[in-house]
Amino acid sequence: MSLTRHEIREKAFQALFALNANPDADENQLFQQLLNPDNDVELEIPSYLSTLVTGVLEHQAALDAQIQPYLSQTWSLDRLAKTDLIILRLAFFELQYVDDVPDKVAVNEAIELAKDFSDDRSRKFVSGVLGKAVKHETI
Repeated sequence: MSLTRHEIREKAFQALFALNANPDADENQLFQQLLNPDNDVELEIPSYLSTLVTGVLEHQAALDAQIQPYLSQTWSLDRLAKTDLIILRLAFFELQYVDDVPDKVAVNEAIELAKDFSDDRSRKFVSGVLGKAVKHETI
C-alpha cells in the first residue's frame, strides 16, 4: 500500500488530532488503525508519516511560538479550533523543517486539509495566516 504525500498528511493530521485528545495513546497502534482500519495485517508505516507526527510533537512549543505572531491581537492559540491549530502546526513544521517541500506546496496542502477537515472560514483563516508567514519569511 503506497500513499501519496497528501494522503500521508491527512493521516498525520488525524494522528495529531487523536493524540491531542489522548496524549497517552500508542503512536504505532494509532498509525496502524489509521492506515488499516480493518486491522487485518500490520502495515509498514510510511517514514514521512512518522516524520510529520513526531516532528510536530517534538517542536510543538516552537511551532506555536512561530504561529502566534500571525494571529490577530484578539486571538490566542488556545482560542483556535483544534483542527486549525493542528493544520497550522503541520504546515509550519513543513515550512521550517522539511527541506524538500516547497513553501507553496506546504501552504496549499494545509489549505486542502482545512477544506477536508474544517469549513470555509477555517480554510480562509489558515490561508491568511500562512500567507502572512510566508510573505515575512520568518519561518
